Amino acid sequence: MSDITRRNFVRQAGLYTAGGLALSGALPGLVSKSAQAQPVPDWLALTNEPALEPELPIIDPHHHLWDRPGNLYMLEHLLEDIRAHNVRQTVFVECTSMYRADGPEELRVVGETEFVQGVAAKSASGLYGDTRVATGIVGTADLRLGDRVTPVLEAQIAASPQRFRGIRHRAAWADKTVLPNLSPNAPQHILLDPDFRKGYAHLRTYGLSFEGWLYHTHIADLTDLAHAFPDTTIIFNHLGGPIGVGSYAGRRDEVFAAWKLDVAELAKCPNVVAKVGGIQMVVNGYGWHEQERPPTSDQLLAANRDWYNYTIDQFGPDRCMFESNFPVDKLSCSYTVLWNQFKKLTSGYSADERAAMFHDTAMRVYRLPRV
Repeated sequence: MSDITRRNFVRQAGLYTAGGLALSGALPGLVSKSAQAQPVPDWLALTNEPALEPELPIIDPHHHLWDRPGNLYMLEHLLEDIRAHNVRQTVFVECTSMYRADGPEELRVVGETEFVQGVAAKSASGLYGDTRVATGIVGTADLRLGDRVTPVLEAQIAASPQRFRGIRHRAAWADKTVLPNLSPNAPQHILLDPDFRKGYAHLRTYGLSFEGWLYHTHIADLTDLAHAFPDTTIIFNHLGGPIGVGSYAGRRDEVFAAWKLDVAELAKCPNVVAKVGGIQMVVNGYGWHEQERPPTSDQLLAANRDWYNYTIDQFGPDRCMFESNFPVDKLSCSYTVLWNQFKKLTSGYSADERAAMFHDTAMRVYRLPRV
């Protein structure tokens, strides 16, 4: 495989953006990107593992769907990825996809929920297998609108009354060595912003949860938010995004030590639950996408075990849920390999603890049906 299709592929697409997501049409403060790298199937196929414990029920509480230039990830692609494992249902999380082309600017985000509601209805027909995709939907809204965000929240719920569960307003800020395309006007501490908090206060009115997506340097901001609004559930995304590129390259031990202290404080907040996963992004610095072959589940686990174990130790299995973060993490490994590492990680846990992390925590937190 040539360097163009593998080693330089991600760099050329500018994937040191927020979490590896293209930011076209993103919330104010984020720079639009016209391209998003796509996983290379031939490269992923070089590491082929059978699914371990293929009957173990799974809820995948974090994936995306999108149609972007040169990068398509829709229902059929997700179903192909998950087929080896027993994924019963999934939760879609916003990714700046299918916004409305016109109408009031603040309401254009509702187009994403309308799009995913259609995908969920398609999946619910049963014509595409037993997995029920997007039984929970997390959308977005610009919470900096303050009190003016209420019509947006109401429109989001109206677009999917049975499935809409929460809001993600990204707070992933980092320096220019990590995010060279981030707008200079992007706020460093958006979770502390008074206008943001005015909007955030309305989440509890509608029974909506909040997805905390940020980098490890800002976990303390999320802890402050959790203390200020103890009756709003926060889902801690991607282990707090430990950075391993740019000015943080080669500083794994230092980052891990700082991250541990902040995660321990966050875990003291009973209204916070953690997604365990989402650290196979380019920004995390493992460089899997630059290897001749994608990692095996053993290699993934060797690299990730410390982060996973510490999170589970701090939050407990009943406040943890494994996530795929596909297709973003697909740049580094296959879905089968990713979930095999979670199964190997938890081989020493009790059946109830494993059920919580693979299925039950997500079902409870997102108020999902039993499928």
